[in-house]
Amino acid sequence: MAAAIATGVTSWTEKSLVDSGWYPKGMRSSEGKLRYYASQFPIVENDSMYYAVPPPERAALWVERTPPDFTMNVKAFASLTEHYTDARRLPVDLRSALAVELRDDPRVYPKDLGPEIVAELSRRFRAAIEPLRVTGRLGVVLFQYPVWFTASREDEQKLLHLAELLPDCRIAIEFRNATWMNERHQRRTLDLLREAGLVYTCVDEPQGFPSSIPPVAVATTDIALVRFHGRSASRWRRPSRTASERFRYLYSTDELREWVPRIRRLADDAASVHVLMNNCYSDYAVRNAREMAMLLEQPTASGVFRTVEAVIS
Repeated sequence: MAAAIATGVTSWTEKSLVDSGWYPKGMRSSEGKLRYYASQFPIVENDSMYYAVPPPERAALWVERTPPDFTMNVKAFASLTEHYTDARRLPVDLRSALAVELRDDPRVYPKDLGPEIVAELSRRFRAAIEPLRVTGRLGVVLFQYPVWFTASREDEQKLLHLAELLPDCRIAIEFRNATWMNERHQRRTLDLLREAGLVYTCVDEPQGFPSSIPPVAVATTDIALVRFHGRSASRWRRPSRTASERFRYLYSTDELREWVPRIRRLADDAASVHVLMNNCYSDYAVRNAREMAMLLEQPTASGVFRTVEAVIS
């Protein structure tokens, strides 16, 4: 039997989505938004944990506000994925352990933190997502690496040791450096992910940049993941006031339809497929997620394809 496909978006609280009027009029609370979103889609990605590590009580609220069969993917904290972070976003005690000149630095890299602080951040991140994991709502933890994370032996070794950071969690990898999936390295990269039990994140994004990953659809584990970033080349590397401006792109029906056979092939190779729209400007992502769900529900030559449906209202 083909895998279940769950379609959703990467943020339910993005300001331009809230301002678009997609949520029912007067719905302003965080609780109301998540409950409503979870009534419309079976899956979401939580990107807030990339910016700060919350207490476990926060995830307990997310559990309380979603149905038992809901899935929440989470984005790993920046310092765990070779990115820099603002020192002021660190837990107070860890920030105070930094050298004085780093405590207000908006760009503190993992090498500045040192292995002990990074290990402690990993422990706290793991504790923060435990309420999701124990209730079966945790999907994957997304490690989205920066453009300076290259297909080198050193960085390969970092991938092989990820399971030690977050035991008992499914980890997905998204690359932002073209070397990982170029003609020379692609097979080695995918074999490495399979060996390590890591989910390859398939992407749709602008091409022609050092950060561009080709739209290769492949499953390296029993979970397959696809993220749609839009195709706005003019905005992809251009500084923008908000993240939503960078991903301001509404996919056409034909562009979404390009991915239907690819996603169906992923479903032949995996037990579940997560399809997430990251074109989070206004209501673009929710509109495209609903349309993609509808396209995937259309009959194939072998019969009706099984999906986890978004509620069409």
